Amino acid sequence: MGFDANDYAGKPVIGIINTWSDINPCHTHFKQRADDIKRGIWSSGGFPVELPAMTLSEPFQKPTTMLYRNLLAMEAEELLRSYPIDGAVLMGGCDKTTPGLIMGATSMDLPLLFMPAGPMLRGNWGGATLGSGSDSWKYWAELRAGAITEQDWQEIEGGIARSPGHCMTMGTASTMTSAVEALGVTLPGAASIPAADSRHAVMAANTGRRIVEMVWEDLRPSTLLTKASFDNAVTTVLALGGSTNAIIHLIAMAGRAGVALSLDDFEVLARRTPLLANIRPSGAYLMEDFFYAGGLRALLRNLGDLLDTKALTSNGKTLGENIENAKVFNDDVIRSRETALVASDTLAVLRGNLAPDGAVIKPPAAEPRLLKHAGPAVVFDDYNDMAARIDDPDLDADENSVLVLRNAGPLGGPGMPEWGQLPIPKKILAKGVRDMVRISDARMSGTSYGTCVLHVAPESYAGGPLALVHNGDIIELDVAERRLTLAVSDDELARRRASWEPPPPRYVRGYGSLYLSHISQANDGCDFDFLEGSAPTPEPEIH
Repeated sequence: MGFDANDYAGKPVIGIINTWSDINPCHTHFKQRADDIKRGIWSSGGFPVELPAMTLSEPFQKPTTMLYRNLLAMEAEELLRSYPIDGAVLMGGCDKTTPGLIMGATSMDLPLLFMPAGPMLRGNWGGATLGSGSDSWKYWAELRAGAITEQDWQEIEGGIARSPGHCMTMGTASTMTSAVEALGVTLPGAASIPAADSRHAVMAANTGRRIVEMVWEDLRPSTLLTKASFDNAVTTVLALGGSTNAIIHLIAMAGRAGVALSLDDFEVLARRTPLLANIRPSGAYLMEDFFYAGGLRALLRNLGDLLDTKALTSNGKTLGENIENAKVFNDDVIRSRETALVASDTLAVLRGNLAPDGAVIKPPAAEPRLLKHAGPAVVFDDYNDMAARIDDPDLDADENSVLVLRNAGPLGGPGMPEWGQLPIPKKILAKGVRDMVRISDARMSGTSYGTCVLHVAPESYAGGPLALVHNGDIIELDVAERRLTLAVSDDELARRRASWEPPPPRYVRGYGSLYLSHISQANDGCDFDFLEGSAPTPEPEIH
């Protein structure tokens, strides 16, 4: 390999887990960033070792990256366990790479720093600013309604993602990198820097420098990842108007740290946390604007006593020390608590006979008129059924109907794909309607919007009540009261359950079979049961 013993003897060996791939557009700059990290490690007296790991590319991986989040977590954990590594830099950003890497490295409990990919630059089409994901859904609906042409659509595709980096809306990627910064396992300010900005390379090098110091200090995730730090992360997600996917990921990440985090924690914190980030899809701006306005540090400072500012972070300082000098440069992008976009409830947890173990909704992304609604169910048994019938002129649906998609959860998808933002039927789009109540056991992209009830648990594939809904059943949604109810008697539901038959498993061999045998439900974080908790694993013997 060309190294002399003087290059590595007595120095911390730093594993750089790199999720670069030719098929992940969010991480196209990671070859260069790995070199930037190495520069920092060398300059601080460490020895860098780059360890490629599987990438999870949101636009391309089928059926969904969520099926493979736990596989990346396993790979990250075992890379750090099986090689002679003293500390780790985790390179991620595209949605599931962030929680997957953090989960695996947390279980290994070596000193770690996460280096976020950073958001891409603003998109543009015909003078209009475009946000990845959010404007894809918006203009796709307009194309289906005949309001724009195919040529318009192709131009939108060409202008919506014009640099390296992950989605520049407050989708799952920016939500999770921001949550990880609030947890204290990135450098302060790291999550907000656009991927194409030269300051991103500086941050990468500083990440390399700091991880060497953390090894000498023996500053591990078990010290940093506490209940207070996870509450800070949840509060941050809520103040950002963040992705509903963060609920599943943070519950799983907390489980790896031995911290109890549940849907009830999200509900309690949502009741008190205002929406301060004016970022799509809940607001008007994009992540590039957020960075120029002061970034995450400024938003955290505006949250004030809603955070536990005594929580320790990876630079050896408290969260309060890291944000005390932060400034807001555009108070329309980063609001104060007095000028918040909404006062509270940027996420809501629903319960009722249709979701005994909970379901979630993002109220600011919905049309207010639908937050209390009752209507007849239009049921699709799976995605293929929905795709085949949604635009049928004879579909028995109108704007008051409730669209239901089942068999799209962790087992049924499989992998709980982002199918929860069901398309509006064409004949209803033609009336000018752009939102309806939609219910599923699926997830939806953090860039999506609409009155979409998601993560219904237990899922229909496992025999949850969603499997028992019939066309025409009245479903009642009341977000203020946190209720999701199927207006069918208990006796009738019991009769339906008696005739329900479990579907066959999606996989009978390979990783898919392992996944189906051990995956938990959405309310428990969709981790594997044998990976949860913080029980130690023996150090491999060396002979």
